Amino acid sequence: MVGAVGLSGPVHVELLEEERAQVVRLDTGRACTVERAALPAGVREGDVVVDGRLEPERTARRVHEVARKRALLAVPVPPGLDL
Repeated sequence: MVGAVGLSGPVHVELLEEERAQVVRLDTGRACTVERAALPAGVREGDVVVDGRLEPERTARRVHEVARKRALLAVPVPPGLDL
């Protein structure tokens, strides 16, 4: 369920729109909608924000974690098979 709420605790920015943003709370995994003005200036999709501040180290760790999980799930393409 997605609802409009305030911004507190660690969140992952999923989608930025002109007036609102969809974020996922990292402690619960629940998606919610916040006013874009509640996010720090310069925030981008994929960033981690904690208590209104960008967290570049946590963002980098999350990017690395997602890349690692995708690599584990990847299916190798046999030689000669053109997708």
